[in-house]
Amino acid sequence: MRTRSHRPAALFAVLAAAAALGVALGSEYWGGLVPCALCLLERWPYRIAIGLGVLAFVLPWRPGRLVLMLTVGVFLVGAGLGFVHVGVEWGLWPSPLPECAAPRFVAGTIAQRLAAMPALPSKPCDAPTYLIPWLPVSMAAMNLLYGLAAAAILTTLIPGGNRRRR
Repeated sequence: MRTRSHRPAALFAVLAAAAALGVALGSEYWGGLVPCALCLLERWPYRIAIGLGVLAFVLPWRPGRLVLMLTVGVFLVGAGLGFVHVGVEWGLWPSPLPECAAPRFVAGTIAQRLAAMPALPSKPCDAPTYLIPWLPVSMAAMNLLYGLAAAAILTTLIPGGNRRRR
């Protein structure tokens, strides 16, 4: 006889991922913060975690538990992307995305060069964005910490294998 259901853990995964996306989108739309290419990439694990959490919620116990273990890995991938972004912000390595590099103009007329420019200027990936002005922790660092915390909490919420009541 199983001691706990996997559904609270699935609900946590969905709510934790939705909260991360909500903060990112809210800071963009209402806070006026401009995301860089790495910031946009860091949102994908949370989108995937929402889908996996919903899937785990509707699945029976054993497959739902396996999907939740996969969701822990997705949160860790999100933390890993945050780690890469923090390294770019601190100048430890260059960004792996070409969108973060300075634009390269090819030879041609001025009209051709202007046509090749992006419609909206993007934020460079090595410029940190701070959600809380007095707190010197960038949003990328917050994502790193949040992903690690979400993975750790979800790991503790996933019920064990074949435990029986005594």
